[in-house]
Amino acid sequence: MTREALAWCLVAVTAIAAAAIWVLVVRNRALGRRRQQAEESLNSQLDAERGRLAAANAELTRYRQHFDVTIREAEEAAEESTKAVLKGSASFLQSLAAEQMTVLEHIQAKYGGDAVLADLLNVSHANAQIQRKAQGIAVLCGAPVGRRSHPASVYDVVRSATGQIRNFRRVEVRQKTGFAIKSSAVTPVALAVAELLDNAASFSQQDAPIDVTFQRFGNNLGIVIDDGGVGMIDEEKQRATELLSGAFVPRLSQLGNQPKFGFPLIGLLARQYGFRVDVTGDSRYGGVRAVVLLPEGLWTQEQPSPVAQAPASVAHVAEGGTTQPLRTVNGLPKRGARQTARTTTGTPEDQQPRTAEDTGTTSGRRAGALGALQRGTLSGRNLDTEGPDA
Repeated sequence: MTREALAWCLVAVTAIAAAAIWVLVVRNRALGRRRQQAEESLNSQLDAERGRLAAANAELTRYRQHFDVTIREAEEAAEESTKAVLKGSASFLQSLAAEQMTVLEHIQAKYGGDAVLADLLNVSHANAQIQRKAQGIAVLCGAPVGRRSHPASVYDVVRSATGQIRNFRRVEVRQKTGFAIKSSAVTPVALAVAELLDNAASFSQQDAPIDVTFQRFGNNLGIVIDDGGVGMIDEEKQRATELLSGAFVPRLSQLGNQPKFGFPLIGLLARQYGFRVDVTGDSRYGGVRAVVLLPEGLWTQEQPSPVAQAPASVAHVAEGGTTQPLRTVNGLPKRGARQTARTTTGTPEDQQPRTAEDTGTTSGRRAGALGALQRGTLSGRNLDTEGPDA
């Protein structure tokens, strides 16, 4: 009995254990199915959320693109509107300055021998600066530069640029040259050189020299400007190089509250007409060396013209007795010898050169000093645009 009871007990325990194992297996399978279903449900929800997030990101990207396009179009429209207003205003100022220059030249021709010459030259010089600034703003805003029909001597172009800046007395052109700038580049090169000279004068001491020389660099002709200013740090040189290359054209709103048009204008002209400008060198005076590098397509050798057949030292006299001004080989008015103003009365004594002691007035002394400006920049007034830019 004991063995049979023990056997039955073992059978019962085995059955109970098998039943428990089967229950556990069934429960585990059910739990696995529920877990799989839960995971599938969560994955489905996660995929749905990811889809909604991707759609939201796509919508946000489209909104940003549309916003950027709208802002860019608004900025471009504002830039063009500003340029149109400035170009119209600058063109109007140019016409007024040109009209005033004509009136001043007429007055100087009529009263040039009187003491009023010094004051007239001061007004004329200020008017030339206004005209240059107005032209620069107009060109930067899209107006044509204009062109001449004949080449002009490099020397005359630099003298023209010198006569359009405030501190013109500090500029010394150290040499003459037998080279001429071709007609298409005369006006833009003169405008660029004037901006560089004005920049050199503005950022140097009042007594610091500004020298201009001409050098050949292979097939290129260089106009070299040395000033005695404070120089530029590396960041300023990098910024200047970027602007002068013409690759980056800043908006008018990026020029500051006191706009600096110089380098952006030079860069625009250099890009349009194919010359280069570099201001990264050091001058002989410790300041900045600016170089305007003209490729061989923009300059040539000066050629004699029919206007200059007579010896250069002799002035031509017309049939009516009117003395004609000396001219260069390109037909431009030539600088005469330095002298003081003469009177035109009938006595020989009155026809002698008048000195400051003879006049006894401050205006007489100023006329003698400023006479150099009138003679030195006479050619510059004849470098005005003769026709539309081609």
